Amino acid sequence: MMHLLDCPATPRQVQEMLEVYPMLVKIVVDIRRRLLAGGGEMHADCEALLLAEGSEQDDLWGANWYPAEQRIEFESLINIRPRLGNRSIECPCVWASLFRAMTSGAKSQPSRRICLGAFSEK
Repeated sequence: MMHLLDCPATPRQVQEMLEVYPMLVKIVVDIRRRLLAGGGEMHADCEALLLAEGSEQDDLWGANWYPAEQRIEFESLINIRPRLGNRSIECPCVWASLFRAMTSGAKSQPSRRICLGAFSEK
């Protein structure tokens, strides 16, 4: 199940995002709007959700989140952006922004936007 996040996911919500891949969650973060979509089969699924919510393509970056290890791999095909100077699935230039977007700026929203904070509540 995919979720649009902007502040700590409950354990149940993390489990729902782990339905496709039991060890990892495909995530895409809008680094400008500080939103994260997670839980799709592909990064492109999360990307499509954020685009439908008004995000701009240039603000979206993908990664894999391993909740059990609290580890992120900043790799995704959607990160390949030759016109922006990135020819790799990795993008070290946005790592800090991506991390900040996922771990700060929490705010209250309707239930369809769940909190991410420091990834998840214990």
